[in-house]
Amino acid sequence: MSDLFIAENYQSKLPLRETERAIKFVKDYFQDHLAEALNLQRVSAPLFVLKGSGVNDDLNGVERKVSFPVKAADETIAECLFSLAKWKRMALAEYEFQQGEGLYTDMNAIRPDEESLDNLHSVYVDQWDWERIISGQERNLDFLKEIVRKIYLVLKNTEIVVHEKYPQLTPILPNEITFMHTEELFDEYPNLTAKEREDKALRKYGAVFLIGIGGTLPDGSIHDGRAPDYDDWTTPIGNGKKGLNGDILLWYPLLNRTFEISSMGIRVDKDTLLRQLEIRNALDKKEQVWHKRLLDDEFPLCIGGGIGQSRLCMFFLQKLHIGEVHASVWPDDVLKGCEEAGVHLL
Repeated sequence: MSDLFIAENYQSKLPLRETERAIKFVKDYFQDHLAEALNLQRVSAPLFVLKGSGVNDDLNGVERKVSFPVKAADETIAECLFSLAKWKRMALAEYEFQQGEGLYTDMNAIRPDEESLDNLHSVYVDQWDWERIISGQERNLDFLKEIVRKIYLVLKNTEIVVHEKYPQLTPILPNEITFMHTEELFDEYPNLTAKEREDKALRKYGAVFLIGIGGTLPDGSIHDGRAPDYDDWTTPIGNGKKGLNGDILLWYPLLNRTFEISSMGIRVDKDTLLRQLEIRNALDKKEQVWHKRLLDDEFPLCIGGGIGQSRLCMFFLQKLHIGEVHASVWPDDVLKGCEEAGVHLL
């Protein structure tokens, strides 16, 4: 199913070949300056892992993974990654990174159960996955905000250099990012859906870090799904609110909607892992290799997240459809609608 939006009189501000050059420019600048800001080293990452290892991200626990038997390994089943959320933490330990150091890598995923292939969503997902070791004293909201501000500054600076290179691409980000909790949004707009609440806030502020994704709201619902075994969404942070994770959200006028650029947070420690597995009725995961290693103190405390590569390029190059900055497969109605509107999908 698709939900294509075509803006009236849309025309790309960059022709096709210049778009490809600009994609490389954006990616090179952003990843280099993100690494500098957070003290990250680039490492290589897998495209797939063994099924049942516990290393893969389960997202909301219902999405199908692309899997295949490996002939040379007695038909052992491998599955394509949904994200590198847990692999990165394992890599921090095995590469012997120290406190204050971290890694980043290119993450490429296939998500066949994407519910709607609209302007922002694709079966193909590409992002920078990053992870950094922290101390126990840094497992708090103030430190989380400090890291978010550093990432946002890199976003702002990227927008500036893109404008300098391509003056037709006018900057739109506000000078600072606003911090809000999902409960604040719920209290302010209790009769709206989660996405409608986001749109209200983002129209007003332009850039928001929304805290507490996955935690229970006053009516028993959750703002959005989050797996129980990487982000910490249950630690108390004051005034009854919980959560040491969140999403970086931007307002995108071209689509007149909220634009999620990153999901990130301080990762679970042993106590939080057990608490969140119990909440999600997933205590059986304790027996998986990755989870056993965490419970045996083999992994460091850390913070990390993913930052959408194609989404970031789409935003800064002011494209209408994510297919203008990466190649994927699309339903016939999307192909036809884009062709009729002059939207050039890669």
